[in-house]
Amino acid sequence: MTDAPDATAIQARRREIAAEHVLFKLIEYVEARHPGLLDFVEGSLDHLGDPARDGTKDDEAVRDIARRMIRGARRQGAD
Repeated sequence: MTDAPDATAIQARRREIAAEHVLFKLIEYVEARHPGLLDFVEGSLDHLGDPARDGTKDDEAVRDIARRMIRGARRQGAD
């Protein structure tokens, strides 16, 4: 028996990829016209957390993902 792909997980992955693309392009656009956006967002990360209420809750993992996204946006904007 083979595992069938989970349609919900596939749809969530596709939404995440699309949302990241749109977000990166939006950040790139705004940062080019109003430098400082990335610094502002980076400065807010202490307030970012994981809303889970079970053993999967990991605020620092969420912040790490955000930091990596900001680094990626900075690199993308440098092109």
